[in-house]
Amino acid sequence: MAKPLQLIYSPDKNIQLVINQEQKHITATVLYQKKSIIPEIRFGIQEQNQTFYNDMKCLGFSEKTVIQEQYPAIHGKRSSCSNIGNAFTMYLENTLKQKLNIEFRVYNDGVCFRYALSEEQPDSLLFTNEFTTYRIHREADRWMQKYIPHYEGDFPHEKGSISQGEWGYPALIRYNGCWALLTEANIDRNYCATHLANTTHCEYYQIAYPHKEEGNGVGSTYPTTHTPWSSPWRVIILGELKNIVESTLVEDVSTPCLLKETDWILPGSASWIYWAYNHGTKDYKKCCEYVDLAASMQWEYVLFDWEWDQMQNGGTLEDAAAYAISKGVKPLIWYNSGGAHNRVSSTPRDRLITKENRKKEFRKLKEMGFAGIKVDFFESDKQHMVNYYLDILEDAAKHKLMVNFHGCTLPRGWSRTYPHLMSMEAVYGAEQYNNSPYMTTAASRLNCTYPFTRNVVGPMDYTPVAFTNSQHPHHTTNTHELALSIIFESGIQHWADRPEGFYQSSDEVKSFMSKVPTAWDDTRFIEGYPGEYIVLARRKGTTWYLAGINGTTSHKKLTVVLDFLQDANYQMELFTDGKKATQICTSCNQVSKYDKIETEWLPEGGFVACFKLQE
Repeated sequence: MAKPLQLIYSPDKNIQLVINQEQKHITATVLYQKKSIIPEIRFGIQEQNQTFYNDMKCLGFSEKTVIQEQYPAIHGKRSSCSNIGNAFTMYLENTLKQKLNIEFRVYNDGVCFRYALSEEQPDSLLFTNEFTTYRIHREADRWMQKYIPHYEGDFPHEKGSISQGEWGYPALIRYNGCWALLTEANIDRNYCATHLANTTHCEYYQIAYPHKEEGNGVGSTYPTTHTPWSSPWRVIILGELKNIVESTLVEDVSTPCLLKETDWILPGSASWIYWAYNHGTKDYKKCCEYVDLAASMQWEYVLFDWEWDQMQNGGTLEDAAAYAISKGVKPLIWYNSGGAHNRVSSTPRDRLITKENRKKEFRKLKEMGFAGIKVDFFESDKQHMVNYYLDILEDAAKHKLMVNFHGCTLPRGWSRTYPHLMSMEAVYGAEQYNNSPYMTTAASRLNCTYPFTRNVVGPMDYTPVAFTNSQHPHHTTNTHELALSIIFESGIQHWADRPEGFYQSSDEVKSFMSKVPTAWDDTRFIEGYPGEYIVLARRKGTTWYLAGINGTTSHKKLTVVLDFLQDANYQMELFTDGKKATQICTSCNQVSKYDKIETEWLPEGGFVACFKLQE
């Protein structure tokens, strides 16, 4: 029987973290409302000259402290974030009298911990293993993605029969009626990104380093650094589904904004040529069509995707950028991250690899009027690739260029530290309609899974809203597609459809798509269940947006109480499924927080409502 050494509660007393002394290990148990959700966490780390795992001695604990912080966010779930929790440090010693500290924080929506080595340790460090292990009960429900460095995979629901392998963050579990989402936050230049592996035992998920073959085999799997050192935060978001979906814990524990000026960082909407045409950016006239679309829809941006360096049919990239600016649209531009770490031949490959090249390229982009860059094909979670991400972010900030990473790792809090990081892919998104018919059957379920998993941990460039078809036709209704503009969060939203898909929509839908925000003042989870359905409410200023999507192939009826509204009258515009999947029905009514709306969803359908405060 474990002997408790220490316990700490969240400020609201719902979460309890218990530190235990086992025979061979220091462990922890995480409880929510007195029910075990993570029955065991094992701690430990291996440095080339120091092993902190078996037979560790607890030397004591620091005084408990209160963390209380408010910070603004330029984009994300809410514009004002609250960071309140209780904290302490545990002091450990191995059998060779070498010392390790573990810092703990317990918030109302989760538990975080990280390792720290002081300046008293050897100056040069090389880590060869991390022993951090989460025990997840075999009866727990799981939604986990098989680990791949670009994080573009499914989150299948498993229960009872447990698959063994390696798993990417975030990992969602349900046990004892409680929910937990495992991930990590605040990765800096001192470590690599990690994932989970239960290859040894189906219930024990140990933190694992990147694969040797990642990034074309370039770079070391083992991170190196110097003291003083602290690891990334190990994060467990937990509680009710509301706690999971609404959480900003990944950003809360990350380094505050490092930029002195941020007024140039402007969230917004972009037209995007790739989904419909793949090779469309080669064609100057097609690029102009997408500029015209952005101007017509009052969107701030247009993205010139891959192959812009091969542009023909009447103009060059310089011509396309000048045309966009003449229409009041800010251009964005794609790059291959290049280098030895990927085999993708798409050009340009060499513009961002060195600091000198980045400085030259970014200066040229600013002179041409570009507002941001999309950088693709990183293909590795190794430490040297973490440094490359941060190099790009820091140099882009010097030239006031916003950044979107693709073919990339998962968000780990960088959007707080570098708020010009507007979005990251790391999702099996709408571009998959181009690649495989799998997405046609999986999309509605995945769309109802991401708000509980991938989009919890940071902005997600899914590229939503497609009313027409790409290479593989979608099964989701047009109202479902419209709802994704609210359901998914990204600092810049690249709307997927071709121009005629938007132009042929009703005036009401076009007006909605012209005004829908991409950065929010508040986010509320209303109801839902992973893979089945979700209803979210988001607020911008005094206007509320409500959206729901159906992840199943069955009809649904849903009643939503409007008690998230202020005590005032609102004009509601409601978009619902019609009799056919391609129909969107529109109605208007005056409502208040004391009302409710009843909607009927088609299979894989949805609804959207916009509530404008009446003067």
